[in-house]
Amino acid sequence: MIDPFALLTLGVLFSVGLIADQVGRRTRIPRVTLLLICGLIAGAMGLLPQSFDTLTDNITVMALTLVALLLGGSLKLGTLKAHGREILVISVAIVLCTLICVTLGLTLLGVDFGLALVLASIAAATAPAATMDVIRQSGAHNRFTRIVTGIVAIDDAWGLLTFSVCLAIASHLNGETDPVALSALYEIGGALLLGLVIGLPAAFLTGRIEQGEPLQIEALAVGFLTAGLAVWLHVSFLLAGMVAGALIVNLAKHHTRALHEIEHIQWPFMIVFFILAGASLELGSLKELGLVGVLFIALRSISRVLGGWVGAYFAQVPSNERNLYGMALLPQAGVAIGMALLAAQALPQWEDQIIGLTIGATVFFELVGPFATLWAVRRSG
Repeated sequence: MIDPFALLTLGVLFSVGLIADQVGRRTRIPRVTLLLICGLIAGAMGLLPQSFDTLTDNITVMALTLVALLLGGSLKLGTLKAHGREILVISVAIVLCTLICVTLGLTLLGVDFGLALVLASIAAATAPAATMDVIRQSGAHNRFTRIVTGIVAIDDAWGLLTFSVCLAIASHLNGETDPVALSALYEIGGALLLGLVIGLPAAFLTGRIEQGEPLQIEALAVGFLTAGLAVWLHVSFLLAGMVAGALIVNLAKHHTRALHEIEHIQWPFMIVFFILAGASLELGSLKELGLVGVLFIALRSISRVLGGWVGAYFAQVPSNERNLYGMALLPQAGVAIGMALLAAQALPQWEDQIIGLTIGATVFFELVGPFATLWAVRRSG
């Protein structure tokens, strides 16, 4: 039976997205944050119909897969030749600094070393959708935004790899032999392989019907195939999409703008994604953070700014940009929650602490992070 309220709700959501876009253009408020707040209000007031519960996961996966394809598309060989060193050095520095600072800080507070190590690896996760949307909203196209986009594209790969190693260490220290600790390695390898399987034929087959111009239906086919197969195979749809996008943009020499149709169709998915993400936020989790949670948020913020500065220094980035990279990469979202769920399954004795701290910190960074990103992008000129 057709649900008229679901159709009406979609119409309202798209209207809200249009308003948020216009307000964001005229103010210094990230439209991501506006959409999250709208979703938060809608969720608190129970305005979303029950039928939307079944859509949430599917829309989330599809929206993030489209983002991943665009992120991969930003990794052109020309960009990598020009900024590859900066992207690699800064991204590694931020991940390592986050891991070291958060682990040491929590351990000194009395948190078990294994738990601190796992929380630190979760802190390394980012929010590619929010970061990319803020950059797009800003309208800035400069060296700083190109480097940040490249860092976001590979950050989750570093994050998943770091998380898998830290989870394995923590499990070993606690006498656990659960294979869940190694599942992140399968997620990375499987995603890379899937990205190759999708990206290689797509690079040569798309854009043949219209000379040099991929059709919307081709873009949707690549996006849905990547998302569906990744979920079915239990691998990272973010990494799979990124690899596929990178292959398409670099191998499809007959394309003029290989992934531009995804840019055209992405925003409606993102509107629904951010509003539903806002509806799932629980502000009450912030009240339950306690001293450890506040320290966790502070350590993550400081370590990312410090790591960005250190990486930018060694990458010989101009001094006026060095303080901006960590700020631009403060947002955190669903990837961290996924890591927390996996860690809680592998280390059930710390389930409450892992889930509680991660959800509380994610709510904070999801609402505040986009402001930091927008500020950094505008300061970059």
